[in-house]
Amino acid sequence: MRRRFYLSCLSLHFALIIAVSCNATLSDLARGLTWLPPSLEKYWQKAEQAAGYAIGASEADDNPYRQVVTLYVYGAGVEGGYGFFAPNVPSSSKLVFELRYADGRTEYDLPRVNDPEAGLRLISLLDYIGQTDYEPLRQVIVKMLAYSAWQKHPDAVHIRAVYGVINEPALAEAERGAKESYHFLYAYDFNFRTEPTASPNP
Repeated sequence: MRRRFYLSCLSLHFALIIAVSCNATLSDLARGLTWLPPSLEKYWQKAEQAAGYAIGASEADDNPYRQVVTLYVYGAGVEGGYGFFAPNVPSSSKLVFELRYADGRTEYDLPRVNDPEAGLRLISLLDYIGQTDYEPLRQVIVKMLAYSAWQKHPDAVHIRAVYGVINEPALAEAERGAKESYHFLYAYDFNFRTEPTASPNP
């Protein structure tokens, strides 16, 4: 009986790993980011939806199934996804803090690190913010980064964290002189006395 229970838990664990992995890979396929024929994209989209159902991605944030699965995959460390295609230069994530003071001054700051290793981890964290679909988690991560900025500027009475991505032009566009473009995604306001409010991408 105990052996069956352990095998069931192990099977469920690997099933979630496969679902997360397939969801990441199928997302690239469904968006036409590979060399495979565009005529297959509609099938990849259906397969991506099926993988999304398995991990609760299509459910509302307050859905109990999604909450349980999300808690487990994050606790087990399998939430990152394991895509098998890297067809394009990825977009760069950018987080800027707008610091407002009681006297009306406004300053701007960026997340800071003390060494190159921490810089690499920060880059991964910023990319992760843009990839996560779970809004409460995204708010918590941005709030922690904003709190770190506030510790360095304790006189600030308000901090607005603005998150976006910098998209690099395709090779053909770059040859024509096109430059990178910035796309706003989220903004969060903090004073560390109330909960943040989010401004979604219009």
